[in-house]
Amino acid sequence: MIRVGIDVGGTKTAAVVLRDDEIAARAEGPGAAIRPGRALASAAVIADVTRRALGMLRLTSCDALMIGAAGAGREPERSELRSALVGERLAQTVIVVTDIEIALSAAFGDGPGIVVSAGTGSVAVGRDRNGNLHRIGGYGWQMGDEGSGYAIGRAALGAVGRAADGRSPETALAGRIREVTGCRDLDALIRWAAGAGPAEIASLAPHVLAVAAEGDTVAQGIADYAARELYQLASHLLDRVDAPLPIPVALTGGLLMNQTLRAPVLERLAGQPSFAPVDVPIDAALGAARMARAG
Repeated sequence: MIRVGIDVGGTKTAAVVLRDDEIAARAEGPGAAIRPGRALASAAVIADVTRRALGMLRLTSCDALMIGAAGAGREPERSELRSALVGERLAQTVIVVTDIEIALSAAFGDGPGIVVSAGTGSVAVGRDRNGNLHRIGGYGWQMGDEGSGYAIGRAALGAVGRAADGRSPETALAGRIREVTGCRDLDALIRWAAGAGPAEIASLAPHVLAVAAEGDTVAQGIADYAARELYQLASHLLDRVDAPLPIPVALTGGLLMNQTLRAPVLERLAGQPSFAPVDVPIDAALGAARMARAG
């Protein structure tokens, strides 16, 4: 049996192919997070990554395709994406869930636990002893996504603007952000920021964390605030997730692979006796493939 699991985020789409119980192929592509009314664009990226992964085995289709996608929290988006992918004729069975559900599967199998995810956006989801899911955050860049790549990038741009006015301390972020955006001066950066989308703003986050690691106090403050916000996502699930204590908590998402952010989040979780932080990487695409196998 050939099963494919897909992890769809805002900056990366990853595929894992399982032949029976063994990993047979992997492929990656650009982000394809779902946006309302734009499922066809997401489906095109997912289909391309799936075909490349299957192509490594000289296959064109599989038995089951399980997609865990950022932005798939509502049924209309899930249905629209599933319909688009059914039309691609990639699999006999196509299932769409959220990216956090496949992360839960990868981290805890069918057991209880909490996953905190931070990439372009942020969210935390807990599964209780009865298999019920409980969600905190994940409201998008305009209403939430605290501690996310977007939030960090936006905070850094604000810090650069305030420093230019003398309203806050000078920061190495000014030079680093101008460098990575190709802006010669503040006016050029203002124009760049005015036209940048959420993913472009979020792409600044790794550079902000790098500046923080180099000792810049302004960048360190931004990183510390993000870590506190991500911890708060988990802490507000404590009263909702009915599970034996301590509850295991795992971290996922590209941003939380960066130790400058990951380490302080884990430290805060370790300081809460009701949590048992799990400091291992989560292979969400593999979790999706295993869910497809179970189905």
